[in-house]
Amino acid sequence: MAPNPSPGTDDDAAPHARGWILAALMCAMLLAAMDTTIVSTAVPQIVGDLGGFAHFSWVFSIYLLAQTVTIPIYGKLADLVGRKPVLIAGTVIFLVGSAACAASWDMLSLIAFRGLQGLGAGSIMATVSTLAADLYPVHRRGAIQGWLSSVWGVAAIAGPLLGGTFADYLSWRWIFLVNLPIGVVALALIGAYLHEHFERRRPRIDVAGSGLVLLWVGALMFALLQGGQAWPWLSALSLAAFGVAAIGAVATVLVERRAAEPVMPPWLWRSRLLGASNLSMIGMGLVMMAPSTLLPTLLQAVQGLGAVGAGLVLASMSIGWPLASALSGPAYMRFGFRDTALAGGVLVVASLLAFWALPAPAPVAAILATQVALGAGFGLLSTPVLVGVQSAVGWERRGVVTGANMFSRYLGQSLGAALVGAVFNTTLAERLAAAPAGLGGRLPPRIDAVLDTLHAAATDAAVRAWLREAIDAATRQVFAAMLLPALVIVIVLLVAPRSFTLAGTHDAGPQGSRRRR
Repeated sequence: MAPNPSPGTDDDAAPHARGWILAALMCAMLLAAMDTTIVSTAVPQIVGDLGGFAHFSWVFSIYLLAQTVTIPIYGKLADLVGRKPVLIAGTVIFLVGSAACAASWDMLSLIAFRGLQGLGAGSIMATVSTLAADLYPVHRRGAIQGWLSSVWGVAAIAGPLLGGTFADYLSWRWIFLVNLPIGVVALALIGAYLHEHFERRRPRIDVAGSGLVLLWVGALMFALLQGGQAWPWLSALSLAAFGVAAIGAVATVLVERRAAEPVMPPWLWRSRLLGASNLSMIGMGLVMMAPSTLLPTLLQAVQGLGAVGAGLVLASMSIGWPLASALSGPAYMRFGFRDTALAGGVLVVASLLAFWALPAPAPVAAILATQVALGAGFGLLSTPVLVGVQSAVGWERRGVVTGANMFSRYLGQSLGAALVGAVFNTTLAERLAAAPAGLGGRLPPRIDAVLDTLHAAATDAAVRAWLREAIDAATRQVFAAMLLPALVIVIVLLVAPRSFTLAGTHDAGPQGSRRRR
């Protein structure tokens, strides 16, 4: 089944149906957005019930891995068979995985079912933003992306609160069961209000390309997630995983050149517009990992905040993001997609510099302000890039470019997790080694023991002060290191075309394609 020359959603139902469909998309996005934050707060209860603490990191890693590797495949399927069936199938998979997670009997079963959840989440991430572009004209997409982005802000606050409440007063299994009513509402609204037009014909599925994408992206993410933790970066296992990823990537390029319907078409990277956009999203995903990984530790260990307070400061990034996304619509309509995204990139650089320059220890209000600004930079950067590339292609390619955009961001987050951990641990080790002679024998021998030593009742004030200073310095060093990819984002956007060509009548009016700065 493939789209006809003028495919899309049923405009006869608009605008009445669009509001309900948007509500369904927000519910579906909430499933994927809240799933990580709600699980993280219930770690002690899950481990206490199921055991297997040594493997618990895979509860998060397998979800991210399954989600990321399938996003480009779902994006292509959305172009071949339509957004609705792909989104419905992915949501059902996610809900089945959620119910199975709630019924887990040991840690290995929970990890396996989290992988099933991730397979469903990949569909949600690939299709929700694509449908938003199908439903709304280009001048309204910034505001709609603001609504979708606000879901992440809600998840950042509600997830930990719900997770803690369920774990303390009901059961940790409810953190998965709560997905079921939300998902059922999303499915009911999609089934009732979303209609698409198609000319039915046999789709040509790129089986070889899909398999190779799963192979090399999976191997790369596996190496990034495990390297430096489960084994050293230069170990035989790490080198083997990176080797498989490299060989698989080369094979993918060769196969996709000849495929009739490639899942990752070469034009995604040959085009100066699309290539620059995807690279900028890799850079953004990389930078995002600095605050999300390190701020809670900094705020609790150095600033003395509780877990809830640290979570709220981290969530402030999710306040600036949707607001900037909503405001980006008028901005890109006036100044153009490229220049609006460029302003976002510059704001990201300025926010990183502002955090790095804060006094030590930094006032919590100042940290809060830098995170709101950083979130605003991400919103101004990501929304014009996404809306711009969606508007530059027709309906039949919109799923692929949206999937590539989302895939690039999550690939960047995986790279960022590895880089953040490496820089932080290296700097922290250097600070411990540089401690005054009088503290040397009282400092923890391993980085893993820093937080335990800091919180131990027997630790004296001088050791605590040095450890806090070391954590603060290591965090600042990570933010300084993030300046490099942030500057690369700015350079890449400067190379991108300033004017975008809008494709299709839905974007450009009855005259067809036109130029948008």
